[in-house]
Parts: sequence; C-alpha cells; structure tokens
Amino acid sequence: MTFIGLDGFSKGWVAVTLDGDHRSIDFISDISWLATQRFARAAIDIPIGLGDDGVRCCDQLARKKLSPHGSRVFSGGRRWLWQDFTDPDLANAEAERRGQKKVSRQLWHLGPKIMEVDGFVREQRDLDIREAHPELVFLRLNDNQPLPSKNTEEGLALRRHLLLANGFSDLDDWLTARRTRTGAKRDDVLDACAVALAARDCVGCLPEGNAPRDALGMPQQIWF
Repeated sequence: MTFIGLDGFSKGWVAVTLDGDHRSIDFISDISWLATQRFARAAIDIPIGLGDDGVRCCDQLARKKLSPHGSRVFSGGRRWLWQDFTDPDLANAEAERRGQKKVSRQLWHLGPKIMEVDGFVREQRDLDIREAHPELVFLRLNDNQPLPSKNTEEGLALRRHLLLANGFSDLDDWLTARRTRTGAKRDDVLDACAVALAARDCVGCLPEGNAPRDALGMPQQIWF
C-alpha cells in the first residue's frame, strides 16, 4: 500500500511517498498532483476543515499536547479571510468587527496554500486525505519528550536522527542534492517525512473518535 505526506514550501509542496520499504520524494508545484497518484491515504500539514470564527478543537488539543511549545500550532484559519479580502489589515478589521481573533501575518501568508488544499479536498472527497502535524509525529517518535525548535541545529539534528531510525535511509541525499535544486528548506523535507509516517501509521488523532465537521462537511481533526 502507498502512503503520501506533504508539506508546503515557497514554490509548492514537498511530497514523500512510502510504498513498502521504498521511499521517494517529489517537489511539486500544485496539490492537484495528488489526483494523479495511486495511494491508500495521504496526509498534509495544512488546516483542513475551516470554521467561520477560526476556533478549532483540534488546534486547542494539539497546542496542549505540544506544551510548552503550543505556539508551533498555527490556528485561526477562516475561509472568508481569503475569499473576501486581499489585504490582511482589512481582513483583521473585519475580524475585529465580528468579535474574532485577528489573523497573524504568518498565518495570513499561508492563506493561498490553505485555500488551495481546501478547494482540492472538497472536490476530491473520495480520496483519503487527512490533516497531520509533523510536530505531533516527532513528539511521538521521541517518546513524547518535547523537542528543541526545528529552527536550531540541535532540533534539526534530532528530527533527522528520528527519521533515520524510522527507515528514511535516503534522507541525507534528500536534504542536500535534491533539496537545494528546489528552494525547499531542510525542515520542509523533515516535516514531509514525518507527515508521511502519520499517513501510513495513523497512530492517533485530535480529537479522538468521530471528527467534528465544518459547515461544508470537512473534518476538523489532526492525525499523528
């Protein structure tokens, strides 16, 4: 069976495919690439299932599980932010008028990818595509011990070690020759590998049980 994990980067998506003992990596420009692949399940590090107020139980539970590093979970995505506005200041003015939390600049700039995935998964409901979070996967692989930031050499080295221990024997090549030709960062590759493990293993999810659904029927649940 084939499983795929995806993580976004500046020029598109890092896609890691697990097929038995075989592992491969692709750098793709558009999420619609998934529709050309044969897979049992895919997981992606992007919010799926968006509420009108930006509040999701899965984000709150993930922040709690990652404590004291809960800020590694971005929250607050709302379809109307990017459907109705092209300027973050105007979008935040509307959020304030609605009595909602403002969107951070970091989340705002993820908007195009959030909307790209949102449109795709709503059109491809027959495909098993789940939201995952790499930090939850790395926490599991590290025996539930908090990890240093992936923005440090120590944090990157630990994540690399955990993935090598889980069968990613080509990882060092992916992090050098393959990656540098694309513009993807090291943590983008590492995160895509982790999300691929979430697609294959599906050890746990937040919240557990049946997923809450947004107004368009999309699940609001994070797998790891």
